[in-house]
Amino acid sequence: MPLDFTKHFVTVPTEFKLRNNTGCSWRVTVKLMNGRVTLDQGWSTYDVVHEIKIGYMVTFKLLTPDTLKVILFDNDGIEVVNKCGKHDEAFAAKD
Repeated sequence: MPLDFTKHFVTVPTEFKLRNNTGCSWRVTVKLMNGRVTLDQGWSTYDVVHEIKIGYMVTFKLLTPDTLKVILFDNDGIEVVNKCGKHDEAFAAKD
């Protein structure tokens, strides 16, 4: 994410909760690196479980100072819906 993204925060959180379109939540750590805000620990697992592919568009909407809504669109511009399942319960954020 561009560093300009940080203007929306008094301080950039060290962790975000990612909430998808079905209400599942994941925790990822945040790092400032090379002038960008990067999602660090937890993002690669989110990526694998939600099967994000090259060409997908990933959008983030700030819901609260530490919660982002993540919306995925496939190569055809269709919103991708992933349901929460037992496989990802080990990685899900607790509300």
